[in-house]
Amino acid sequence: MENNIKKYLESSASGNFFLLAGPCVIEGEEMALDIAEKVLDVTSGLDIPYVFKGSYRKANRSRIDSFTGIGDEKALKILRKVRETFHIPVVTDIHTAEEAAMAAEYVDILQIPAFLCRQTDLLVAAAATGRMVNIKKGQFLSPESMAFTCAKVRDSGNQSVAVTERGTFFGYGDLVVDMRGIPVMKQACGCPVIIDITHSLQQPNSSSGVTGGKPELISTIAKSGLAAGADGIFMETHQDPSKAKSDGANMLPLAQVESLLRNLTVLRVALNSMEI
Repeated sequence: MENNIKKYLESSASGNFFLLAGPCVIEGEEMALDIAEKVLDVTSGLDIPYVFKGSYRKANRSRIDSFTGIGDEKALKILRKVRETFHIPVVTDIHTAEEAAMAAEYVDILQIPAFLCRQTDLLVAAAATGRMVNIKKGQFLSPESMAFTCAKVRDSGNQSVAVTERGTFFGYGDLVVDMRGIPVMKQACGCPVIIDITHSLQQPNSSSGVTGGKPELISTIAKSGLAAGADGIFMETHQDPSKAKSDGANMLPLAQVESLLRNLTVLRVALNSMEI
């Protein structure tokens, strides 16, 4: 699978978007397998290429007592079990150059967190694994500047790269998505562009030290992103976001995934029919 990611993401005969979806962080094997199974059941019926997403560790936390994970090896083995059980690719975040080779043994796509998208050593190490590299756009960067992050991966010998829009800082405690950035990045970076429909709705830097969010606008961001030309959708989902150990405030409940994806597929079909 890892050698055919680009082909897999483009495998929808109907020209549908692809999907990266799963929990923010791996909390356990049962929850991960359940989410993967339910989302795959929906995406298979809608002809949506599906990549399971799960962080094996959350390094970027506001407070020292925030949940970071169940242990690297344990979580990575769960990601591999999802991959082998359902025969789908998986994606996870890495935070340091040393983590790249370790994580690449278990997953198909390495994701670079937004705050780390300018870290040259990290990008070069990710590229060296041969895995596809998905780079989250920094909340502090212009869309045009993402061309340079992509170039670091390509100049390191890896041509399999994607970029993800996840909002830009709007003051201290909010994010805004400039949809103009999607076609700009498609042209500047020359690679698939993904819209992150959950992190884009975060309200960071809360005085409580726990990030807030506006999940009621997930559908709005998703539809706007597709209309602007996004190739893929990224979202985090959980059986019960109120009990999620990370980023629950901006997650989509698992029970609502099917309805959202059905609506987005209808929209994508309509958009495809409008293309000249």
